[in-house]
Amino acid sequence: MSSETFATAIFLITAVVAAAILVNAFFPVIYSATSTFTQSSQSADERLRTDIKIINAFSPTDGSITKVWIKNVGSNRIADADIEASDIYFGQPGDFDILVYTSGTPSAGEWTFTIREDAAIGYWDSGETVQLEMKPVATSPLPASGGVVYFQFVLPTGIAVSTTYSAT
Repeated sequence: MSSETFATAIFLITAVVAAAILVNAFFPVIYSATSTFTQSSQSADERLRTDIKIINAFSPTDGSITKVWIKNVGSNRIADADIEASDIYFGQPGDFDILVYTSGTPSAGEWTFTIREDAAIGYWDSGETVQLEMKPVATSPLPASGGVVYFQFVLPTGIAVSTTYSAT
């Protein structure tokens, strides 16, 4: 009888150790999968709540500063740092360039922005309009009056808006 008790105790201890090993092996995998799903859903939520719309665009044919106005029509506010990290593609269709952000007055191939209703809080809030000012790259001038101009604005999250319009 004592040998049966001893054998049962060994099996019980082995089962507990095996369960502990199994939990230690799978718990990190489950935790990392949960973390990945949480980050993905937060990213998707942010992208769904972020929406922007081009209101107007004006490009003089003399190569001076082009202006584009974009409104934040989503429910998410966008940090100034995200605007500065955005990509702008600008020029003639099929011959456009990516412009570089500058905090001062833009020269050839550069762009800057001003939040029109900004309260100096560092965010582009819902309902506010951003005024972008840019100059084309010197090697890719804008077309003559009436020619087509291409513009695309892409936030770091991948939200993008684009338009084509006539130079004036």
